[in-house]
Amino acid sequence: MFRKVKKILKKKSYKNREIEPDEIFIDSTNLPEFNIDQFEGRIERPISKGAIIVVGVSFLVIGILFGWRIWSLQIESGETYASISENNRLQNSIIFADRGVVYDRNGTELVWNMKEDPPAGGDDFSRRKYINMDGLSHTLGYVGYPLKDNFDVYYREEFVAEAGVEKIYDEILKGQSGLKIIETDALMQVQSESTTLLPQNGENIMLSIDAIVQSKFYEFIKDTALNAPFSGGAGVIMDINTGEILSMANYPEYDSQVLSDGAPRDMINLYMNNKNKPFLNRVVSGLYTPGSTVKPYLAIAALNEKLIAPETQILSTGSISIPNPYFEDKESVFVDWKAHGLINMREAIAVSSNVYFYEVGGGYEEQKGLGIENIEKYMRMFGFGGKTGIYPKYTLSEEEGVIPNPKWKAENFDGDIWRIGDTYHTSIGQYGFQVTALQAVRAVSAIANDGRLLTPTLLLDNGINSKRVSIRKKHFKVAREGMRLSVTEGTGSGLNIPEVKVAAKTGTAQLGTTKTFVNSLVIGFFPYENPKYAFAVIMEKGRQGNTRGALFVIRELFEWMAINTPEYLE
Repeated sequence: MFRKVKKILKKKSYKNREIEPDEIFIDSTNLPEFNIDQFEGRIERPISKGAIIVVGVSFLVIGILFGWRIWSLQIESGETYASISENNRLQNSIIFADRGVVYDRNGTELVWNMKEDPPAGGDDFSRRKYINMDGLSHTLGYVGYPLKDNFDVYYREEFVAEAGVEKIYDEILKGQSGLKIIETDALMQVQSESTTLLPQNGENIMLSIDAIVQSKFYEFIKDTALNAPFSGGAGVIMDINTGEILSMANYPEYDSQVLSDGAPRDMINLYMNNKNKPFLNRVVSGLYTPGSTVKPYLAIAALNEKLIAPETQILSTGSISIPNPYFEDKESVFVDWKAHGLINMREAIAVSSNVYFYEVGGGYEEQKGLGIENIEKYMRMFGFGGKTGIYPKYTLSEEEGVIPNPKWKAENFDGDIWRIGDTYHTSIGQYGFQVTALQAVRAVSAIANDGRLLTPTLLLDNGINSKRVSIRKKHFKVAREGMRLSVTEGTGSGLNIPEVKVAAKTGTAQLGTTKTFVNSLVIGFFPYENPKYAFAVIMEKGRQGNTRGALFVIRELFEWMAINTPEYLE
């Protein structure tokens, strides 16, 4: 009985106490219909040996890759990244050199430098300032400035010279920029600066031009162009002994300050859309039919070839006629602008007789002519058809002009042959003849100085560069006398003024097939007895019959100079 009671008590104690998990751990195989893919009802299952191996291998691979990356960064590329880090801390910065100052012959500042305070756009270079005076922009030119990107880093580290003396003498003006090292902290705050290369500012230059004379020259050209009217004009004065340019005016022009600053944009747009081409330097790159201004050179050539004597007279009845190669029953007539009667060479230059130079140039009846080959040869001797050399190589372009010849005609007129009529037209500066104002003033200087063909220069005291025109001096004297006679009695009588004795040759070049428009030209030198300067003025595309042209412009300038700068006329 005792055992029975003990057994009952034992059952009760199991019933009331808490059961530990390990007491109910059972083998899943003892449970029918137990799903081993479900966790419900499962307390514990041993990890397989394969899983342990996979995990171990994964950790090993990760460890190897991590170790290799550390080795790569610290050992293999350590110096590279150290350099990058150092460069982030130490930065190179440009110290911009100032460009040279530009002066005129009298020491007037024409272009200088000014540093803005505070700098515009954070720029750390000086900006160019140009004198506020009309008529100088084509001579001075303009520049473009260094440029930064959005990260405040310069991607253009130099001034870009665009035109004028800024471009021509850029190698002298630009100088050499310097370099400094800037140390910054993690917040890019500057801690220190150290200069490693000092900048060398550009050299100053003194131009041969007189800024005031050039500005007045421009004013007279502009006034005539607006009132006559003409579409543009150019004028140049050159020292016949040195080649120094005293004045070089172009109309229309641009504003050097506007183009350098790049503002205002509406003004720049006006320049871009102006049909009269304000960007064209007409003195150097404008091409013009020279008209009768070529006649003194043909006279000299004919004398040198012994085709005619200065006193020999030719009869001008107002025209000459030759057989027509296209219509046998009609003659080809080549007209003079009027009948001049019997005239010699000096008189022919003075009155600008076409008939005289038809015969001297192309020949007629008993009078033997130069012919187109000789015409071209002598015109090239005076510098036409080639560059004057005012620009150093690889700076700015200069037009060479055109001297018509058989090859030129064949290329431009579908292989057509050269005829005597073409020679006649070329002899009076028409047909395809084209010259620049600078060529014209250089050539007439050679007449004034007995045959020295000078290289023009815009620098004062830049030395003399010239070559000799192989013609006897007495022939130049005849041309000079004819040009003086033009002023006292002929087509240049508008320059017969008391202020200065001038020798000149005028020209009127008809344009196009309708000949509605003309160029007005005048070339010459002064003072007549002891020449110092030569000049050329071209007024572009005015109405036929204009009474106010190139001669009027240079007369106004002489009258102004007589009062304000008489030293140039003495």
